[in-house]
Amino acid sequence: MTDEPELFEQRPHSKIKVNTDDGPRELDIYTPEGFKVVSNLFTRSGWQQKISYEPTWLGIPIIQTPEDIVMMQELIWKVRPDVIIECGVAHGGAVVLYASMLELLGKGHVIGVDVEIRKYNRLALQSHPLSRRFTLIEGSSVEPATVDEVRRLIQPDDKVLVALDSNHTAAHVAKELRMYAPLVTPESYVVVFDGVMQVLTDAPGGSPTWDRDNPWHAVREYIEENDEFQVDPYYNRLKVTHCPGGFLKRVKKRRQ
Repeated sequence: MTDEPELFEQRPHSKIKVNTDDGPRELDIYTPEGFKVVSNLFTRSGWQQKISYEPTWLGIPIIQTPEDIVMMQELIWKVRPDVIIECGVAHGGAVVLYASMLELLGKGHVIGVDVEIRKYNRLALQSHPLSRRFTLIEGSSVEPATVDEVRRLIQPDDKVLVALDSNHTAAHVAKELRMYAPLVTPESYVVVFDGVMQVLTDAPGGSPTWDRDNPWHAVREYIEENDEFQVDPYYNRLKVTHCPGGFLKRVKKRRQ
């Protein structure tokens, strides 16, 4: 055993060779282009190593990359929503993250929706100090009855932000976008997670079908059909992310 930090154990050269569709290339990791490529490789390798399963937020596993956690913090602080709808609760760390931001803002409520909220996850969330800031709804996010229940918790003047992180098939995300994006208020956002699947078709834990069957595919089709939303690349500026192209800003009011 050594006290030497793992980062210091090896010092790979700053010049790396990567194979591309156009043949092998040498890159300097200290250049912007090198950083872009290394970030791409880190995102894909980190997904395979389940790095996003490591962080917790105030004691609850969150299943997001640290970079996406920071970006959601920035977004919530900027938008200052009254309601955040989270489709895909899992352990509940994201619900607690969003609730903790609303607590600092002194207002607001999180609505967490999941087709199944497991017993011990529910118990951990219900006993959490921030539980007064969120409501859990168990049911499919794309069932009309579930959406109606969500709507009943939103007041007419509430500023609404939506995060979609449940079933990641293109068809399911497309349904969620049609059902939940209309709830988003102007200048707020719908955030679609796990578009990263688009670049994981060659990963050992990935699937060739993810080339088209992924959240980004649903986002792209939705944007083509709805000029009320635009992809905001600002929240992907850290490069490492599981929701590339997933921050959609509402730039227009809903057509009557």
